[in-house]
Amino acid sequence: MSPTRTVQGQGVVVTGAGGGIGAALARRFAAEGARVVVNDLDPDRTKAVAAEIGATAVPGDASTIVDEARDALGGTVDIYCANAGLASPGDAFADEAVWAAAWDVNLMAHVRAARALLPDWLEHGSGRFVSTVSAAGLLTMVGAAPYSVTKHGAYAFAEWLSLTYRHRGLKVHAICPQGVRTDMLTAAGSAGELVLAPTAIEPEDVADALFTGMAEDRFLILPHPEVAGFYRARAAEPERWLGGMNRVQRTWEGTAE
Repeated sequence: MSPTRTVQGQGVVVTGAGGGIGAALARRFAAEGARVVVNDLDPDRTKAVAAEIGATAVPGDASTIVDEARDALGGTVDIYCANAGLASPGDAFADEAVWAAAWDVNLMAHVRAARALLPDWLEHGSGRFVSTVSAAGLLTMVGAAPYSVTKHGAYAFAEWLSLTYRHRGLKVHAICPQGVRTDMLTAAGSAGELVLAPTAIEPEDVADALFTGMAEDRFLILPHPEVAGFYRARAAEPERWLGGMNRVQRTWEGTAE
């Protein structure tokens, strides 16, 4: 089945859709004939994207908008894109509030959305949960402990949803890009410039990758195909992989020989 036929007429919620990847996803779903709810914490950005694509704006905390979004779509959410995220740089000594915010947005918002969506999806035997994770959820990111750790959690939760409910009609997709030219890449600072910027892609490329993945019914979606090789190396040769990442860390610190 083509991705267009997969989403045409379906009710779609995209969180964190005021810009970047979320806005690109919302635009693509709307262009393919879906009925879209645009969500973001920023009301002005939410309304601007919704007006541009003929969607419904539901601003607010992504953790709490499922019921309002469901009402806006006439009672049913067919596809939920858990895209909102925090870049959250810092090391093990980052403030507790930074860790708590990253945990809340990057992981628990996904858990809360799933709690609200699963009863209907399991009753009707269909539903699609799209988690914007990041390659950091498969690998890691220098200079961003809260981000890396909570993105690992987001990937683990998406994986758990898929293995637990796929026989009951739930389709789950984990999108794991590296650098994407968004505000989040800018927020990554010098670490992002070193690690992510050289191969950064556009948000629209991520949307393309998702639609290809949906058409092929794939769980793991890698807009940067090279991430598959890094992921294999991490699993097969962890000491070598950690040594290589430590060299990246030292380059970032300016201590590499």
